[in-house]
Amino acid sequence: MLAGRDLLGAAQTGTGKTAGFTLPILQILNAKGPGRNVRALVLVPTRELAAQVLESVRTYGKNVHLRAAAIFGGVNINPQIRSLRKGMDILVATPGRLLDHVRQQNVNLSRVEVLVLDEADRMLDMGFIRDIRQIISLLPARRQNLLFSATFSSEIRTLAAQLLHKPTEVSVAARNAAADTVNQVVYPIEQDRKRALLSYLVGNGNWKQVLVFSRTKHGADRLARQLEQDGIRSAALHGNKSQGARTRALADFKAGQVAVLVATDIAARGLDIDQLPHVVNYELPHVPEDYVHRIGRTGRAGATGEALSLVSRDEAGQLADIERLLKRELPRVTATGFEPGFTLSTAAARSGGRPAHHAHQQSKRPNHAQGQERRGDNRPGRPAGPRTGTRNIGERSSTLRAPRV
Repeated sequence: MLAGRDLLGAAQTGTGKTAGFTLPILQILNAKGPGRNVRALVLVPTRELAAQVLESVRTYGKNVHLRAAAIFGGVNINPQIRSLRKGMDILVATPGRLLDHVRQQNVNLSRVEVLVLDEADRMLDMGFIRDIRQIISLLPARRQNLLFSATFSSEIRTLAAQLLHKPTEVSVAARNAAADTVNQVVYPIEQDRKRALLSYLVGNGNWKQVLVFSRTKHGADRLARQLEQDGIRSAALHGNKSQGARTRALADFKAGQVAVLVATDIAARGLDIDQLPHVVNYELPHVPEDYVHRIGRTGRAGATGEALSLVSRDEAGQLADIERLLKRELPRVTATGFEPGFTLSTAAARSGGRPAHHAHQQSKRPNHAQGQERRGDNRPGRPAGPRTGTRNIGERSSTLRAPRV
């Protein structure tokens, strides 16, 4: 980057990609002194990531006299307009809100020297490709381009070929690899007992900070309410929340005022929470790669972490897809009193082949029950069948209510 080369960078989440492009940009721009026009533009997929990148820019650049700002949707546009009109050197933006400012002539992109596409694979997944192309058309033809992605799909390769000029390619980890610092386990569990098991694990383990992934926004809200009923301080984070509510939920979680943050995949990328010890997949994602991004919220920057997946029988196909992506099987464990009445096969992971036909079909067939608990999930219930794990965790509680944490 310091030599002015275009760059195609890939690394597993939590390895410091933000510092990887922020530090060289600060050095390049600082050598020329501050200005009024945007000289470095960083495009990101989500509001949370925009705020986080800006925080990194300000932290790393606290001793240089460069101005930076972040613009994204979901908040009042007027303070952003005032900030843009004052002039800045580094702008972090989500594509949609940036184009809003372009249409209102609040920002001039004709002097951009460095363009960064951060989490490019996520931006493509979210349908930002047309906005990105429109923004690129507004930039000077001569500039440095940096594209960062957790995965190198064929779509990313195509975009890189169109955007980058003779790029240097840096790949820090194997494609779609999960961090070695994350201990991954699977809890086979009946669908209607997931909530009770989660409450038990949090309360029995006295977990103080747990990021839980739900597949749907409605499911995230419902689970957060149910955990509150169990005496566990919880909050939900998803796209239907206002930006203020999302910011408060994340701040309370980081500060330890909330023990469980229940999030949809909007939180799977970009969230950097220091020393996050636990990530729980309450429901497995439909796309195996999203599993890697989810569990990458823990075990960051060399720290250790634990990723638990609560897997029902109708998620067997999704689990097999994930294990095939990881090229290994994940250990199955049970908690006493929560033994399932089924076994999750590991044959697909061992052989590298497709999962069992019936399991694979289950994962693809529309299932209105997926992501939703059945009625009566407050009831402890009886053990549904024989124990199927390799070890037992704890003793069964008489009420399965967790202490307030």
